[in-house]
Amino acid sequence: MSPAAATTTFVAISIAVPNPTAPSRGRVRLPLGGVPAAPRRAVASMAVSAPRDSSVPKVTPEEAAKLCDRNFGIGADGVIFVMPGVNGADYTMRIFNSDGSEPEMCGNGVRCFARFIAEIENLQGTNRFTIHTGAGKIVPEIQSDGQVKVDMGEPILSGLDIPTKLLATKNKAVVQAELAVEGLTWHVTCVSMGNPHCVTFGANELKVDDLKLSEIGPKFEHHEMFPARTNTEFVQVLSRSHLKMRVWERGAGLTVGATLACGTGACAVVVAAVLEGRAERKCVVDLPGGPLEIEWREDDNHVYMTGPAEVVFYGSVVH
Repeated sequence: MSPAAATTTFVAISIAVPNPTAPSRGRVRLPLGGVPAAPRRAVASMAVSAPRDSSVPKVTPEEAAKLCDRNFGIGADGVIFVMPGVNGADYTMRIFNSDGSEPEMCGNGVRCFARFIAEIENLQGTNRFTIHTGAGKIVPEIQSDGQVKVDMGEPILSGLDIPTKLLATKNKAVVQAELAVEGLTWHVTCVSMGNPHCVTFGANELKVDDLKLSEIGPKFEHHEMFPARTNTEFVQVLSRSHLKMRVWERGAGLTVGATLACGTGACAVVVAAVLEGRAERKCVVDLPGGPLEIEWREDDNHVYMTGPAEVVFYGSVVH
């Protein structure tokens, strides 16, 4: 796997493992607290036993927050649950953020989910399957080189559906709308990839490395214009096919809200850049954890995300 993988860490928990006879791969038993933090890389995967017909996460939101704790838990940006498929999907994905809240879905998490399935099913070569999420059907494809390409579906541009209270500025979409934050006016474009995103390129040329993200991020997240709160992406245009972003993730908490990567955020950034006339439909998006390849296809209006996922940890939760 490339060491430049877009880096965010998740704990993947299998609730109904499709193949329960698959061999264990060096798992260790761990309590919910007092374990060393995992390296902050692409994915920390964990499997637990549960009834095969279970449709409810075995881990509570409070326990998920303990698992995510980087001092007293494993350390992660979220806990992902592999659930039985519904509505014709092969699997269902649920996720708890590090603060215990449950988002609709997570782009980086989908790649981690796909890699986890490949591990427990011992899949080889190119494989694709469907995942039911709170944002609808997502289709990842594990490629022969280990990359995971994900069909993230169509972006949602209607302000009411994102949701945002900002008024539409361009064909019912919220594009370069003015947003007042602490006395400053930011121009923002709003996109939902199944979860809400507020994207800004700044009033002038934005240098994302100069941002005090822990100060400004929460003010966007909890702004009154975003009734469901929002993820916020601050973007620097390097070229029409190369963007650089930093993200403040909704529900990631004050200590880790400035996460190293966000898959849905990278997708939203390319959509916003196209809508604002700043970029082409296929871009490399640089995040602190590494690059992702994003394409917003004109023929089907779907956004495709390609990047790696890497296993760094195995374990079992002891209740």
